[in-house]
Amino acid sequence: MPIQSVNPATGEILEELEAASESEIDHAIAAAHATFQRFRATSFSNRGRWMTQTADVLERRKHELARVVTLEMGKPIKAAVAEIEKCALTCRHYAQHAERFLADEPVKTDATRSFIRFQPLGIVLAVMPWNFPFWQAFRFIAPALMAGNVALLKHASNVPRSALWIERVVEEGGFPKGALTTLLIASGQVGRILEDERVRAVTLTGSEPAGSSVGSTAARAIKKSVLELGGSDPFIVMPSADLEKAVTTGVKARVVNNGQSCIAAKRFILHEAIADRFTARFVESMKALRVGDPLDEKTDVGPLATPQILHDLDRQVRASVAAGARLLTGGKRLSLGRGNFYEPTVLADIPEGAPAYAEETFGPVASLFRVPDIEQAIRLANATPFGLGASVWTSDEAEIDRFIDGIDSGQVFVNAMVASDPRLPFGGVKHSGFGRELGVFGIREFVNVKTIWIDMKKSGGKSELSE
Repeated sequence: MPIQSVNPATGEILEELEAASESEIDHAIAAAHATFQRFRATSFSNRGRWMTQTADVLERRKHELARVVTLEMGKPIKAAVAEIEKCALTCRHYAQHAERFLADEPVKTDATRSFIRFQPLGIVLAVMPWNFPFWQAFRFIAPALMAGNVALLKHASNVPRSALWIERVVEEGGFPKGALTTLLIASGQVGRILEDERVRAVTLTGSEPAGSSVGSTAARAIKKSVLELGGSDPFIVMPSADLEKAVTTGVKARVVNNGQSCIAAKRFILHEAIADRFTARFVESMKALRVGDPLDEKTDVGPLATPQILHDLDRQVRASVAAGARLLTGGKRLSLGRGNFYEPTVLADIPEGAPAYAEETFGPVASLFRVPDIEQAIRLANATPFGLGASVWTSDEAEIDRFIDGIDSGQVFVNAMVASDPRLPFGGVKHSGFGRELGVFGIREFVNVKTIWIDMKKSGGKSELSE
């Protein structure tokens, strides 16, 4: 069955590509396994050189690659360029630091010498989403290859051109063929790949159902998995906050990537002392956003990636209003040709049980809530099955400590929007997944943490500790 690349701004079919056959999948796994036997023995110096060259390719081709991304999934072109630049930054980060992150760690014991060694696992399957086609892939690729693993990339079916370009960029950077292989396959073929004994682990960024399916398959096969799933991130504003900065950042945090980001601010929790002022300015700013052609650098919000996402978002908004939520602006599809455009939307007075109360809304829809104090803010922030990120706005040190301790999430950003950074670990808790990407923790997810115990003492020395 062909895999289509469709422009979400126009509905135009950009390209049709053939899905990989079963024999092609088998060949790719065999080739990756053979490459790993050689690649695992390469030096950090060589891997670092190839990774730096990959960064060079990304930077040299950034405008060309950004256009591929924008045409394929609708991201505003300026954001697409920034995405490619961030990939290059991450490649350079791991090229410079991977050897230190994975250096032997000595541990003092009764042995003559004991230490921990970090060794690659082998083939890692990466199941990646469409919303940040290059970034989501490269934040896995850079640490995985620097650790000595090789990768099979199963990208989302609506971004096949991006997927093929990612493989090309890695090869242009100098990595051996087979170090990163793109497989154009359907989701139903992931299970059989993961069950292959030569594939040693899987990482997935995507929806909760996708994570549950892949994670359970990995568990049955007794293989390591890292899951980064959905989010319904709170954006909490307290009376001591810089209100202007909070509003400006809040709008940006809600509509980043056309609102299609797991870590986008989705639920705005406002202390009642500043709620009216924040709401008025926030709604005004959302109304002022320019929706349109994502290739136009003046555009703030482009189309949603697929007609299904547009339909689902519209359904969530309509159901929330029907349940009693108040519509402050937006709330409807925009007729801009055949594109998947949705008006920037703000909802308030949302009753518990309405979709916008705790569900993830994947598009430019903000949900506003009022609370009387910090304890109610934390309680509401945690009133969701997700726990990916949280942004809190306050200048009170005691409140900062309370938010850090009280919010159930993988990251808390104070007076800043939630964002991934190659220097820091990224991931969530609860239904937002488990495991970490990026930072030193990210590169250590897919390695064998091997204990080494060397005893050179002659008999009569101290006895070993039993298990």
